[in-house]
Order: sequence, then C-alpha cells, then structure tokens
Amino acid sequence: MNFPFPVNRPTLALLTSILLMTACSSSSHGPIRTESYVDIKQFMGDWYVIACIPTMFETEAYNAVESYELKPDGRIATTFTYNKGGFDGPRKTMTPTGFVEDDPSNAVWGMQFIWPIKAEYRIVYVDDAYSETIVGRTKRDYVWIMARTPQISEARYQHLVNIVADQGYDISELRKVPQEER
Repeated sequence: MNFPFPVNRPTLALLTSILLMTACSSSSHGPIRTESYVDIKQFMGDWYVIACIPTMFETEAYNAVESYELKPDGRIATTFTYNKGGFDGPRKTMTPTGFVEDDPSNAVWGMQFIWPIKAEYRIVYVDDAYSETIVGRTKRDYVWIMARTPQISEARYQHLVNIVADQGYDISELRKVPQEER
C-alpha cells in the first residue's frame, strides 16, 4: 500500500489502532429516537416497571413503581418504590426530581438524584392511551418498559421488546420485574 507520506510499522500499527477504536466506539444505531410529543399531564401518575436493563439498585427489585407528579414550577416530583430481593423484601424509595429539557417535545428529561448531577431520561415510546411507555438513554445502558398495570399480555410485552431492540439495545440484558397482582 502506498501512502502520500512515509509510514513505518509502528506508525501503521498506531493508525490502525486509532481507526479500530473509532469504529468500535461509534454506535451503529445512531441517536436514540424519542417521541415527537409527550403530553406531560397525561404522562403523570403511576407506572409499573414491567422490565428493564437494571441500574445497580434494580437488580433485585420486585413490585417496582415509578410515580410522577407535575409541580406548579414545571419540575416533576418522582417517587420510585420497590421491594428489595422479593415480594416481602424491605421497601425502598428514591425521590429524584425530573426536569423537561426539550420543551417542544417534552420527551427529553434530566432526572436529578443528587445535585448537581442530572441523568438522561428519554421517552422513547408512549402509546396513544398513555398506558405503556419505554424510557431509555442515549448510552443504551439502561431502559425501562413500563405500564399503568402490573401485568401486560405476552403479545404487548414482545411488541415493546421489539421497540427496545429497534433502538439498538441488547435485549438479552432485559430483566422482567416481578409484580404482584393488586
């Protein structure tokens, strides 16, 4: 191979390594897609976590529920509750605050657990009835499939998993969250 400049073996090895790292670090799926518009008032309320690629807090979550309440100043009071380790496990609660960061769509939020750090939160999908949703992140490290009811049909679950897969997630990492009928 001829180069327009002198290339020795160490230089060629370095260039090859840089090209491989660049290729491996870029996502083949491009940016994560979000809903074009989310009605914030309709989105508020309780969402049962049906499945997720879990954070370190969710690996043993049972009966996980994420609840949203719109505050007069536009912030979103969030309460995430679950039983740790089993249906009778200790009840855990987290109370981050959500901030809509993409005003025209309302689909991109920052979720603040500890000031001043905001975690990315993207509403990837919400059905017309606001009964099922998928929330993801650009890094594709975490995702949540949620519904207004603790159980959904297997057909609906597979439909939502397909949306997650289409967004470029490794669906083998999904964990179904056990939910008791209430």
